Amino acid sequence: MTLNMQWLTMAVMLLSGLGMGTVFDGYRVVTNELKLPRWWLPVLDVVYWMAAALIVFRVLYASNNGEVRAYVFIGLAIGMVIYYFFFSRIVIQVVKWIIGAVRKLIQIVLKCLDILIVKPILLLYKLVKVILAFGSALTIFTLKIVIQLVRPFWKLFVWMAGPVIRPLGRWLSRYATKWQLVGKLREFGQRIARLWSKWFRR
Repeated sequence: MTLNMQWLTMAVMLLSGLGMGTVFDGYRVVTNELKLPRWWLPVLDVVYWMAAALIVFRVLYASNNGEVRAYVFIGLAIGMVIYYFFFSRIVIQVVKWIIGAVRKLIQIVLKCLDILIVKPILLLYKLVKVILAFGSALTIFTLKIVIQLVRPFWKLFVWMAGPVIRPLGRWLSRYATKWQLVGKLREFGQRIARLWSKWFRR
């Protein structure tokens, strides 16, 4: 391996250390802002270190075909130290600002949806409800007036049609009684026929 490749690998590892520190601080700030349960932190730490190891190995493989030398770890260590001394506070503040901006954006979107969609729908629902209540009350009031106006004519019609309706009602009641009797006789005959076929037709 040439000296230039070694210096290139060390520079790449230094940048990898900077990236590892940035991602670590970023996900720590996000977990704190989201108020995740504390038992999630060890799980996320394990996931972070596994992902970091895979990415660093992939970068190392791309730079020097995966040869692990002492300068690889030196480059990672130098990158992480430089990050924590010079960039850690800046990254934390930037991540917090991004989270705050996202929260404000979500609040603005929700407020716009409330003003443009939710409140008009509620207002329309209340308006329809008032119109239906007014319409039903007006309909009931109109029907009461119509019934009161028609009632004398109905009484007059019933009084005039009484001589025809009463005989017709008596005839219908007799006719219904007659058919009930026929139905009972038919049912009795069917029972007799079933008994006859059961006892005498073997």
